[in-house]
Amino acid sequence: MTMIGDDLQQVNNRIAKACVTAGRDPSEVRLLAVSKTFGPEAVREAHAAGQSAFGENYVQEGLDKIEALADLRSSLEWHCIGPLQSNKTRPVAEHFDWVHSIDRLKIAERLSAQRPAHLPPLDVCLQVNVDGGANKSGVPPEEALALARAVAALPQLRLRGLMAIPEPAAGFEAQRDLCLRAHAVYQSIRDAGIALDTLSLGMSADLEAAISAGSTMVRVGTAIFGGRTYAKPA
Repeated sequence: MTMIGDDLQQVNNRIAKACVTAGRDPSEVRLLAVSKTFGPEAVREAHAAGQSAFGENYVQEGLDKIEALADLRSSLEWHCIGPLQSNKTRPVAEHFDWVHSIDRLKIAERLSAQRPAHLPPLDVCLQVNVDGGANKSGVPPEEALALARAVAALPQLRLRGLMAIPEPAAGFEAQRDLCLRAHAVYQSIRDAGIALDTLSLGMSADLEAAISAGSTMVRVGTAIFGGRTYAKPA
């Protein structure tokens, strides 16, 4: 097995162990492999090891990989997980399967209008800012239900759930407390009668805490692909 395949197996083992510890069925938690800054061949390697869902933060980088891996398109699921600007919604609506980062109605309306009719509805999550960071994307928790109702009513979109990126915290309990805030918002929207099934929460450093708090999808990059090297701006 390749190095990426080995690392992928280790992450899946972590997820399974965390589920057992939390008294949950491992089938309740999906792994989203975050492939940003890694090339198409890394995705191909992970796919050969059994991974099908991949997350991209940068629209153009994601589009380039989707094109480079066109031969695998029917067996890959592409998730846009980074902040999304209005001028980037069309290619996302046309080429991605999921969007995790909707934090205002305008973006959702554009995705809905631009999703090609021959494709299934675009699966979307609302990004919620659970710890109030002023510079972070995400709808405030108290505004999430109203946004969820509006997005759920749009054609060509299917509202699946919430995504959150809590601030880094030291230790399991502190991590879990932040993750529980996201789960509380998720549960409150479900209690209001909106059928959500996805809580996109947890990354390489805190996936155990996120699973303990009810996450159904963990977004893991570094633990699968290794450390990232970002190009310096010109």
